[in-house]
Amino acid sequence: MRQLTLAYHASFEQFGRKGKQELFLDRLEQVVHWPEFLALVAPHYPKAGNGRQPAGLSIMFSIYILQQWFGF
Repeated sequence: MRQLTLAYHASFEQFGRKGKQELFLDRLEQVVHWPEFLALVAPHYPKAGNGRQPAGLSIMFSIYILQQWFGF
């Protein structure tokens, strides 16, 4: 007989609340026009070369905004 886990019976994600950062990222998605912004900044963002791959532009921008917003 196979053992059943808690994850099999119920998903606890439905009971959780969103944190401040998740709420902020949801608002950021509504406010920022991503295609226009990425087209403006992409020519100046580092390209992949022989070294380490740069992080995605939208990810880096979100992290930067979070740092400024929460004072990190």
